[in-house]
Amino acid sequence: MAFDVDRLLRLWSEPLPDDAAAAAAFRELYTDPVTVNGAPVAAAGLVVRARALQAALDVVEREVVDVVEGGGKVAVAFRLRGRHSGTLSTSAGPVPATGEVVELRVIDVLTLTDGRISDIWMVADELGALVGIGAVRLAVVPAGRG
Repeated sequence: MAFDVDRLLRLWSEPLPDDAAAAAAFRELYTDPVTVNGAPVAAAGLVVRARALQAALDVVEREVVDVVEGGGKVAVAFRLRGRHSGTLSTSAGPVPATGEVVELRVIDVLTLTDGRISDIWMVADELGALVGIGAVRLAVVPAGRG
């Protein structure tokens, strides 16, 4: 049976019900806790993260670029696009709303245990997204100084 990538992405990008129902929805797809980039995260923590993403982006579009499955793992490459309407949490810190369309390119490598995600290694091109909305500028290094 193929892993339901669309269901996974909808969970992160469509409005969630109350906290208890949202946590239950995450537990249907994830173990509780799940390991995210080496750190355990409870279902309630996933709900908080999903709500933060949903508050940061309006008119969300998802585009699955590729999916590879095998050996109890699923790799998903996708684009998540939306109007940057709220504070976006990034590795560089919180970025206030710009009103611009932001596009995040993401690759998730998921480990499945009994059909649920038990481990995730996630990489997102945050720098490209932040440059795209004008939240950061790349510095030009003068010749001979790089």
